[in-house]
Amino acid sequence: MSAADKVKLEAGWKAALHEEFDKPYMRQLGDFLRAEKAAGKVIYPPGPLIFNALNSTPLDQVKVVIIGQDPYHGPDQAHGLCFSVQPGVKTPPSLVNIYKELKRDLNIDMPNHGNLQHWAEQGVLLLNTSLTVEQGNAGSHAKIGWQTFTDKVIEVVSQQRDHLVFLLWGAHAQGKAGLIDSSKHLLLKSVHPSPLSAHRGFIGNGHFSRTNKFLDQHGLAPIDWRLPELS
Repeated sequence: MSAADKVKLEAGWKAALHEEFDKPYMRQLGDFLRAEKAAGKVIYPPGPLIFNALNSTPLDQVKVVIIGQDPYHGPDQAHGLCFSVQPGVKTPPSLVNIYKELKRDLNIDMPNHGNLQHWAEQGVLLLNTSLTVEQGNAGSHAKIGWQTFTDKVIEVVSQQRDHLVFLLWGAHAQGKAGLIDSSKHLLLKSVHPSPLSAHRGFIGNGHFSRTNKFLDQHGLAPIDWRLPELS
């Protein structure tokens, strides 16, 4: 049995990424995570949610890609979707600014939670470039191999899909632009929605309406950016 066969992954992604799981860097990555857990370290998100972005948005259904950097490193926050937190967790500041731009751009009221699963299920791939992190230690898994894997994810989705919108917010996400075929996809760039930078051009970028206009122009259903309220 190969390493890929042991991973619970949506069929389309598994077929496209099968060879990656058998490469030395992914074996080393798995060994590292197992050793960290054996040493008593808390890793986020929980194991079954590490590939949640891919499992929530099948390869053949991707329409939009949002690239984040690192999972949240506090208890109960991360669940494998960039910028998103689990129900019952306070909405993080960057996501609050995303909601502010949604209100300005599309007059969508701010929801009472920070869970973006509804977007993922409509074809918005919410991909962090590192898929794990140690509790309380931001960026701790940025150099263990995840970047190689998620770069491959970006290359695959760029190659195998047509007329996608890539939302590249901040320098880290924009650094992935070279992996994307800009002749067939729309790349929208702005500063990061972080409170440190959002006022310098994230608020006012119009990315949500521009995304839906592009999808509509190519015969694709627009994204319903409204998030159902959680009781």
